[in-house]
Amino acid sequence: MAVEQEASADPAICVVHADAALIVLDKPSGLLSVPGRGADKQDCLSARVQAQFADALVVHRLDMSTSGLIVMARGAMVQRALSEAFANRTVTKRYEAIVQGEVEPTGDDWRVIDLPIAVDWPNRPLRVINHETGKPSVTRLKRLQFDAGRNTSHVLLEPLTGRTHQLRLHLQAIGHPILGDALYAPPAVIAMAPRLLLHACALGFNHPVSGVAMLFHRPLPVSA
Repeated sequence: MAVEQEASADPAICVVHADAALIVLDKPSGLLSVPGRGADKQDCLSARVQAQFADALVVHRLDMSTSGLIVMARGAMVQRALSEAFANRTVTKRYEAIVQGEVEPTGDDWRVIDLPIAVDWPNRPLRVINHETGKPSVTRLKRLQFDAGRNTSHVLLEPLTGRTHQLRLHLQAIGHPILGDALYAPPAVIAMAPRLLLHACALGFNHPVSGVAMLFHRPLPVSA
């Protein structure tokens, strides 16, 4: 379903689609999805959107450093329906990332990363791969392009589970940390980008009121 980007009263907020039931937004990197702890962490996407759409409610979130598509519900009934869709894994979510090194091409096939993730308790909020205590975590990966000059790969990602930091940790674990990842990349890879180069590029679901299939695309910004 093709939609037109709508204007927002807040120039920092990109409204990709809005109707009586929901709002789809393109969150910028560096902005919290929801308020954090402390007075200095109250500025966030949900607060800014609620200043324009008073009935907007949070359904899911992206990490502060991650940019891209996120949906908010307009009212509790739609919030429940969308939350159930996420919980039942009937929502399509895909991400783009720029990672260090040459990811092996697989043609039209996806590579599967199946590595269990656990909280790194001494170093929270970090996560670790732990085959004994980790929760099942599965990511599909496909190489889109390799830049030999920079030794980086542009990849498409599809998380089949929704663990905290899943994409960042899975890519680091297979030897391809995301550029600009201050949590899991080595210093040289962090320095290769001014921000985390991870972007939620596709979001698809059935409209909770009409039932119409909706699919939104927002590519990784060229200037990222």
